[in-house]
Amino acid sequence: MPSSELWAVDLFGRVFTLSTAGQQWELCRDAQLEFKRVSAAAPCCWGIACDNQVYVRVGASDVPIRCREEAYENQRWNPMGGFCEALLPSDRWPWSDVSGLQHRPLDGVALPSPHWEWESDWYVDENFGGEPTEKGGWTYAIDFPHTYTRDKKWNSCVRRRRWTRYRRYKSRDTWAKIPSEDDPQQLPDPFSDLSVGGWEITDEPVGRLSVWAVSLQGKVWYREDVSHSNPEGSSWSLVDTPGEAVQISCGPHDLLWVSLWEGQALVREGINRNNPKGSSWSVVEPPTSENGILHVSAGVGVVWAVTKDRKVWFRRGVNSHNPCGTSWIEMVGEMMMVNVGLNDQVWGIGWADRALYFRHGVTQSELSGKTWKAIVAGRECDGSRAGSLSSLLSAGCFFGDEVRGGGESHVPSNSEAERPGPDPERDVEVAGPASAPAELPWTNIDLKEPKKGPRHAAADFPETTNLSSLALLPLGLEEPDSADCHALWAWVSGGGCAVEAHTTLKWFTAHSGLRASMQMLSLPITPAQTAAWRKQIFQQLTERTQRELENFRHYEQAVEQSVWVKTGALQWWCDWKPHKWVDVRVALEQFTGHDGVRDSILFIYYMIHEEKKYIHVFLNEVTALVPVLNEAKHSFAVYTPERTRQRWPVRLAAATEQDMSDWLALLNLCCCESRRVHGRPSPQAIWSVTCKGDIFVSEPSPDLEAPERWLPCDQMFWRQMGGHLRVVEANSRGVVWGIGYDHTAWVYTGGYGGGCFQGLASSTSNIYTQSDVKCVYIYENQRWNPVTGYTSRGLPTDRYMWSDATGLQECTKASTKPPSLQWAWVSDWFVDFSVPGGTDQEGWQYASDFPALYHGHKTMKDFVRRRCWTRKCKLVTSGPWLEVAPIALGDVSIIPETPGAHGSGPGIALWAVSDKGDVLCRLGVCELNPAGSSWLHVGTDQPFASVSIGGCYQVWAVARDGSAFYRGSVSPSKPAGDCWYLIPSPPKQRLKQVSVGRTAVFALDENGNLWYRQGVTPSYPQGTSWEHVSNNVRRVSVGPLDQVWVIANKVQGSHSLSRGTVCRRTGVQPLEPKGQGWDYGIGGGWDHLSVRASATRAPRSSSQETAGKRRGEQGLPSGPSKVAGAPQETPNPVCC
Repeated sequence: MPSSELWAVDLFGRVFTLSTAGQQWELCRDAQLEFKRVSAAAPCCWGIACDNQVYVRVGASDVPIRCREEAYENQRWNPMGGFCEALLPSDRWPWSDVSGLQHRPLDGVALPSPHWEWESDWYVDENFGGEPTEKGGWTYAIDFPHTYTRDKKWNSCVRRRRWTRYRRYKSRDTWAKIPSEDDPQQLPDPFSDLSVGGWEITDEPVGRLSVWAVSLQGKVWYREDVSHSNPEGSSWSLVDTPGEAVQISCGPHDLLWVSLWEGQALVREGINRNNPKGSSWSVVEPPTSENGILHVSAGVGVVWAVTKDRKVWFRRGVNSHNPCGTSWIEMVGEMMMVNVGLNDQVWGIGWADRALYFRHGVTQSELSGKTWKAIVAGRECDGSRAGSLSSLLSAGCFFGDEVRGGGESHVPSNSEAERPGPDPERDVEVAGPASAPAELPWTNIDLKEPKKGPRHAAADFPETTNLSSLALLPLGLEEPDSADCHALWAWVSGGGCAVEAHTTLKWFTAHSGLRASMQMLSLPITPAQTAAWRKQIFQQLTERTQRELENFRHYEQAVEQSVWVKTGALQWWCDWKPHKWVDVRVALEQFTGHDGVRDSILFIYYMIHEEKKYIHVFLNEVTALVPVLNEAKHSFAVYTPERTRQRWPVRLAAATEQDMSDWLALLNLCCCESRRVHGRPSPQAIWSVTCKGDIFVSEPSPDLEAPERWLPCDQMFWRQMGGHLRVVEANSRGVVWGIGYDHTAWVYTGGYGGGCFQGLASSTSNIYTQSDVKCVYIYENQRWNPVTGYTSRGLPTDRYMWSDATGLQECTKASTKPPSLQWAWVSDWFVDFSVPGGTDQEGWQYASDFPALYHGHKTMKDFVRRRCWTRKCKLVTSGPWLEVAPIALGDVSIIPETPGAHGSGPGIALWAVSDKGDVLCRLGVCELNPAGSSWLHVGTDQPFASVSIGGCYQVWAVARDGSAFYRGSVSPSKPAGDCWYLIPSPPKQRLKQVSVGRTAVFALDENGNLWYRQGVTPSYPQGTSWEHVSNNVRRVSVGPLDQVWVIANKVQGSHSLSRGTVCRRTGVQPLEPKGQGWDYGIGGGWDHLSVRASATRAPRSSSQETAGKRRGEQGLPSGPSKVAGAPQETPNPVCC
């Protein structure tokens, strides 16, 4: 999980951040601003400075914040002069917005604030629906408004074209002042508190934030239109309240609580994606009538409060359906304020010492946590004052009797201080004796009714040199009476701080000169002494072994083979009808021959007609062991070449997940031993991913791509790697990247194993925790009834009223489970408004009947409707993958290396598409640093979906509207190129993926058709036209030898039909780049494949060498500039 930051303000108004991966507070260095309040979210932080002005700080990122401004030029045809700007009085403006109702001249479009800058000048957008328009970008229609086309017809009386200009937000990593309202009457009062949240409101568009504020007059304000593309928002709007507000808190979802002067709390109800400001207020009484609510903080599903007597309270029963909750529960501790962050983690500031505390033990099952833990991280400004104690210790003042005794200290011990009889369940956790020098003075945090004892301030510490006295001094002090004994905090915000339940934080221990000096007091064993000691022990053991075996050298070997057997009870999916699960006994026998080669046989014993029979599988013939995860069974499939051709693997199921993992790891280890495949994959390995997210890798042999006697791909051995991904891409220099279902980018660390593969099946290093989140979709279907309107009662021939996307399988909210037992729900069901075709305000899509094309508005002919419900689930595993933060990706591509060019350069070109459609180029990628250093944004005019970089730095991409683009002038010295060239798509097709090899370019459309780009030459790299190759294709990957591999959608075997099958294109030659046929491999259930690292070339015959020399294989093929029967396509440059 990437690091995130905790924000805090000290008593001097300075803003600090503390990373979850760090151990020291970092000062936000900026202009001389002092803040009173801050409220953080994942991408930004809002604050109120001492001048009562509101500021926002947007974190720096390699992807810029860009906003597109559009203006339309409208013209009408005149019989005298043709098309001109002289419009009819009833027409729209000559320069307008897309609706034509707003006057929008080019010189009238201004920047919204000084924090923006223009990227370029206005230009005409010549792309219309994924296809290029005629020169000038005009689209034609009969009249305004109407359906526009790119072709001019005889009845085209009006036309328009779109002018585009991008503006970029430039105030990154600095406090940007929110501009005031132009109208003094609308100017809100100075603010006293604000809160940021709402970025995970159910069905919320990605990137939108809810910013709430309270003015000095007790009024509540809402900032309109705050989003990722508009971080400042547009204006403040007043929200009426039944009382005078003091403080406000907005959770990440739809919780909004406000504390009033009278001590009550207000809860906002009716917050949703269509009404983020909510609809009404509800009043919640304080826990006690004597002390009202002073401070309140809302999270995802919890609310914490502090009353006027500094007591801390937890609100029970809070959720999206009941934002008011049910009752108050008193917690232990006295706090000045509390703050709830991501994952409902809680921070607080102590009332007595102004120290910062973290609520330890907060989980989904125990939202109230267990105890308060003091954060003792140091600060940047304290580092310069930490030298005196180190010098004092190193001078030898600790050597003496007082160090060992420590009983002469004037500071009371933990048992004598203000903690009489602490409850082991509810107590302040300390870091232990080793971190005692970094602890802050004790306070009554976890005592409900503490005994009053003498409180020792920092100035009361005696100036003594013994260890016990110095151990309680705050860090970074030169003298005990220093004024800045420890940080005194005024405010904390954890809205942008993601702390998982299993995360280990470094906030509770501190490294300092004092601690280092204390460690030097012991007598350590140096590394040299340790190495000498180990060497001596090893030598003695070796000598003893030689002495013991010397007398037995003349004996013959008693046992020539060693055999061991593992048995167990599993279930087997029988091969004959009726197919069902049968209880079986299995036995795995492994034997070792004279030469040390190990081989294994798996026996499956079953009963049929009261007769015991068995089938067996030689593990040296097994080509893959694949987990088959579903809702009810812990099962896996065993593939052999024969079973692969039949499309009928051996399926076994275990009673528990642990049993399945044990068998899977053991069988995988035996298969690898029989094939002598160990360690990390080679740099030229072929990677693949199943539809369940499991990662597999295969070592290519030299005969795999041989033009003669090629190796059938159903004989390839696939072994599973740890981790969970949706996409994986590699190149032959060992750089491998992957993308999870939640669009998180991961880089391969060089290990192997992880997950269920432990011990000998996994490396001991480079294995890290990995998590993934995916969405489960179901559909609610309704039919129109003339009496009651839309209802859940359909016709007898209709689909299920709750179903999957096809309507063939019934899926209700109650019956739908996570994809497998490894996944766990992390959200409730919510309506998905981002489905293709659009929706109305309630998420419904309409059509004339089931199934049909759905649209987001109701017409007179629509008799059925549906809406999509989504629920998120999460998986936590481990594997040889490290997260690449902070940009979420949708696609990635790494340049394939030219065969024979070993170490062609220090840098490796890597391109990617973010989940928002931005095109990115990764800088600094190499073998030693596969994660790279930074992202370089490549400007585009529209969101992209796929990108691929091939040999000679050919970069092709596919936009979300299905159009293809070629990036010109990409080179090592110019990694981002200069401009995009629009490539027309195949007729009436929308492309969704592109893959570029050394010379070949293949593309895949939404209907599963595979296309080859003809006419690609060095002088004309955009090619001339598309040629259809095949259908039934789900995914394509073109390798460095121009080999073509695909994931086929459906493949029929002798026993069954498989979906998602690995296939290779046969007959691919320089004179026949499209190939001739298909060779079917492992399947089904595969979803992604990458052969872009497979540069293993088979030995070539003399005739092939001669043909290769004639064709000039080292460069791009000199194909014809025109293809017979195909029109010459001229790509249009799109300057960005």
